[in-house]
Amino acid sequence: MTTPEEELLPATRRALLHRVAVGQAEGRAPSMVAAVVRGGRTVWTGTRTCLEGHAPDENTQYRVGSITKTFTAVLVLRLRDEGVLDLGDPLEKHLPGTGAGEATIAELLAHRGGLAAETPSPWWERTPGTLRPELADALGEQPHRHPVGRRFHYSNIGYALLGALVEELRGAPWEDVLRREVLEPLGLRRTSCEPMVPHAGGWAVHPWADVMLPEPTEHFGRMAPAGQLWSTTEDLARFAAFLATGDDRVLSEESLHEMRTPAAPAEVADVAAGAAYGLGMQLQQHEGRFLVGHSGSVPGFLAGLTISVEDDVAAVVLVNCTSGPGAWSVAADLVRIVAEAEPRIPEPWRPLPDVDRSVLELAGQWYWGTHAFALRLVTGGGLSLDPLSGGGEDLGARFRVNGDGTWTGLNGYFAGESLRAVRRPDGSVDHLDLGSFVFTRQPYDEGASVPGGVDPEGWRGIS
Repeated sequence: MTTPEEELLPATRRALLHRVAVGQAEGRAPSMVAAVVRGGRTVWTGTRTCLEGHAPDENTQYRVGSITKTFTAVLVLRLRDEGVLDLGDPLEKHLPGTGAGEATIAELLAHRGGLAAETPSPWWERTPGTLRPELADALGEQPHRHPVGRRFHYSNIGYALLGALVEELRGAPWEDVLRREVLEPLGLRRTSCEPMVPHAGGWAVHPWADVMLPEPTEHFGRMAPAGQLWSTTEDLARFAAFLATGDDRVLSEESLHEMRTPAAPAEVADVAAGAAYGLGMQLQQHEGRFLVGHSGSVPGFLAGLTISVEDDVAAVVLVNCTSGPGAWSVAADLVRIVAEAEPRIPEPWRPLPDVDRSVLELAGQWYWGTHAFALRLVTGGGLSLDPLSGGGEDLGARFRVNGDGTWTGLNGYFAGESLRAVRRPDGSVDHLDLGSFVFTRQPYDEGASVPGGVDPEGWRGIS
């Protein structure tokens, strides 16, 4: 249930319905269901169907295809956070004998393992998984298409390997681990590997005639971790809220932020399109908005889960046809409609709690050479460093407090670098050291320890 404060305005709701109606009509889809999430809650649902009187709703299951990969990635990150594995570990360390074990776990998550996109023939999405009973059957005799780690190449096989990794380290089937560690804690009761009534049927719509053909529904077997799941807009709305803010029962917000961070080098065309890939999540710049999530496509179904963390808006779109409406693009438009019509209302400004005076004295203007920066205190004992003038724009960063008088960079050029205040014998601050960069209170402050020293004649004009 939504409160009056959370409800969308009538004009916004109509704009959302219009976008879904256009998507279903122009995409020639048998049905389309959608949901919008704001503030961690579903604030709108919509549906359009070609069958009058039989509209699906937020509890109707659709197959979600590659959105399954994000669920699998969450399981892998859980193993990392528990210390069972490191993302830099080669797969061979934990799952030996695959023939593809040179790739690291991070490379497989980011589709950088150099593996083929698909299994050897026949087409795995339209044939029983029993045709590929072992991983070797999915990998084939020559699983690699590129050198490991060299480039992004989307690979369904890579996620089959990650699912097998989860099974090996948990000692249980991937499906059981997923249910126990993700679905049940998040309350995703209508997300499953096999369809549950009510569910939509999958259809192929003829590209040149308004006629349809039913698509087969197969269990993918070893390929299940790449695209098996069925779900609903209600469940995926909950999952989207989790992906935005985290849930310590499943995965922390910090680890989810890592999943949403670009991890794969993009191709030239991807750069032009503003697209990238994180750890199990697709990333895209869309009309000036940074969106994360995942699309899904299997014969008979299309799906899109899209989140704008900054706007605190997410959308889910599910369709039961093989091609036609772009579920991701429709979901992206739903996010845009809400974000533009009803911008996020910021939290009230509140002063920080008690602040260490030795930290407070660091706030203010600093110079790296002649580049001016402002250092500010932020909530939680952290710091932010922002350029004040031209040049150095790529050096802005946020820092987390370490508790030992230092801070660690969280983003940009200084991600992972250490910031500390270097003090003189009398306790006053001489300079800030940031990854060997020296920041002083004045440009090339002659009273500070500037590397290379400062010309004793000081600043001057042309004589």
